[in-house]
Amino acid sequence: MEIFLDCLPCVLRQVLEASRMATVKTELQEKIMEESIRILSDYKRYGCSPEMGRAVHWTVKDITGIFDPYEKIKERDIKAAKRILPFLERFLQQKQNTLYWALKIAATGNIIDSAINNNLNIENCIEKELEKEFSIYDIEVFENKLKTAKSLLIIGDNAGETVFDRVLAKHLSHLNITYAVRSEPIINDATAREAFDSGLGKYAKIVSTGCNIPGAVLQECSEEFIDILNNADLVISKGQGNYEALSDCGKKIFFLLKAKCPVISEKLNVSLNDYVFKYDEESLEKRS
Repeated sequence: MEIFLDCLPCVLRQVLEASRMATVKTELQEKIMEESIRILSDYKRYGCSPEMGRAVHWTVKDITGIFDPYEKIKERDIKAAKRILPFLERFLQQKQNTLYWALKIAATGNIIDSAINNNLNIENCIEKELEKEFSIYDIEVFENKLKTAKSLLIIGDNAGETVFDRVLAKHLSHLNITYAVRSEPIINDATAREAFDSGLGKYAKIVSTGCNIPGAVLQECSEEFIDILNNADLVISKGQGNYEALSDCGKKIFFLLKAKCPVISEKLNVSLNDYVFKYDEESLEKRS
């Protein structure tokens, strides 16, 4: 997905936040911002926003020497998600259309960030989000493929969300499930460390995409991951970063996300903060 002008201030705000997590030294924060502005001024050289995001976040690492500025944030998010895991499992057990709700639980994982940051009651917040319907829900295609599918690849997003994805993986545990994560820390995205910490290893094989971008940019992914992607009967891509990286790749992918920014919501033709379970449009046209 191309980079929009609205992406530039968003990335700059995010790197300022990361610089303050990594260091209290104002002179280093200034250096990070100056270098980030230089990178953003040349934004047209990047293929998508996640590629540009990697460049500025590596600036934080290089200047501060902190390899994982979001380490404590990720630990916090996983702990909070684990606390509500029993609630999520009970919620699913009480529902009739369990596939729908397992997908909805996985999509709802993004909300945990704002719930914690605003000191909200997480369970109440999650429950309200769970009751919101999908704006796009291509379940018929998924169910048809599920009838004969033997393997599923889930491409993970943020660290706290892995606990929510664990519920989905458990529900679909009759499949051979692979869960793909970033090759190393970038923003608050999940690496193998967070995926195992969330308990996902019980229900899925954890692999790296081989890519350290906050989105699975295929040109930078490993041959192992590309082989898994090409041979999986079903592929679910989680979150906005993966959508930005994969939406134009031509693969048959189900995108499961919350449209948390105006650029993504406009691209998907949904309202801001809507939930989406969308099959790749090109593949839908081919199928029709």
